Amino acid sequence: MKDTLCIEGGHPLNGRVKISGAKNAGLVLMVASIMAEGETILDNLPRIRDVEVMIEIMNDLGVNTRWNDDNSLSICPPSGPIKIQTSYELSKQLRASNLFLGGILGREGEAVVSMPGGCDIGSRPMDLHIKGLQAMGTHFDIEHGFIYAKANKSRGARVYLDFPSVGATENIMMMAARTPGTTLIENAAKEPEIVDLANFLNTMGGRVRGGGTDLIKIEGVNRLHAGRYAIIPDRIEAGTFMVAAVISKGDLVIDNIIPTHLYPIIAKLQETGARLDEMDGGIRVRAGECILPVDIKTLPYPGFPTDMQSQMMALLALARGSSVIVENVFENRFQIVDELKRMGAHIKVEGHTAVVQGVRNLFGARVKATDLRAGASLVLAGLAAQGTTEIEKAQHIFRGYENIVEKLRDLGANVE
Repeated sequence: MKDTLCIEGGHPLNGRVKISGAKNAGLVLMVASIMAEGETILDNLPRIRDVEVMIEIMNDLGVNTRWNDDNSLSICPPSGPIKIQTSYELSKQLRASNLFLGGILGREGEAVVSMPGGCDIGSRPMDLHIKGLQAMGTHFDIEHGFIYAKANKSRGARVYLDFPSVGATENIMMMAARTPGTTLIENAAKEPEIVDLANFLNTMGGRVRGGGTDLIKIEGVNRLHAGRYAIIPDRIEAGTFMVAAVISKGDLVIDNIIPTHLYPIIAKLQETGARLDEMDGGIRVRAGECILPVDIKTLPYPGFPTDMQSQMMALLALARGSSVIVENVFENRFQIVDELKRMGAHIKVEGHTAVVQGVRNLFGARVKATDLRAGASLVLAGLAAQGTTEIEKAQHIFRGYENIVEKLRDLGANVE
């Protein structure tokens, strides 16, 4: 079946793997490009399911897109207005569809955006997005699953975010880039994807300062011009392959990374006993003699990323001792626990805390990917397990990992 992955465990991963462009950076840059005049070309954009759905939404709005021979994506908004309402059927397929709120408002001054879908990993309300855009003069109504937004005499404003939400920061940045006056975002998200958006807006003629800090300053401009831009590497894909090297008892060189983006993951893997050596544009990861237990707390960047928590849980299921994982970002990130238990893991959950008691072996089983990162976790567990693991609903995995089956096979995994 197309949506099932079968993995035979016990094959160490060895060799080199090149990391693709960052999913979460690419999706927001695609949306931001609709605010520019002319043809934008995005390099290093991963050809994954979430990107393809984003393309479908853009095409439905009247934006022309084209994959080029060099695997870049061309995005050409029309010279006139675009549609202001996103498709419900398409939007419900991925969370990042909510970014069209800031992008369409920035271009047209009015937007009707479907409430987003994506992974069921917990409540991700739109209140912070709406609060920030309201401060700039946007009026909102929410009816029948749609957010109706209209900018009335929009102007720059001072916005304080109660939580450093990545999506809210991005939506505010996009609208502010085309809104008269100066906008200040306080307690802004600091993720590398925010820095990439700030750099991208600036290459288009925007005036954004402070990306990567908790205070971002945006001076609105009348127009943005198109250009060519290369997206940063995907730090979560890199982290996933780093764990894959350790859990499979392998030796991998991971190319096309930005090491500073990976320091929280590097630190925790070193605590488990893995050997990591930075190289020019990459990192070599080798398994240690055994996996040592570690404690993890997920936090907004530069803390340990919630998107790597499930993968680390799979690794710590084989540690010599007990590990404690505290999930501080999404309340449903522990859905993976029941699936790992099917493979022999010993994990107890109380509220936002999971206690992982390491076992000697995991065993192949029939399991289900409940979300993107949970699916990655099951892939990792399958690499280490005795026997064959069948992962159902593997379409979740293909939403965020480009050519993952081919990449794993090239490194020595037995995957179908």
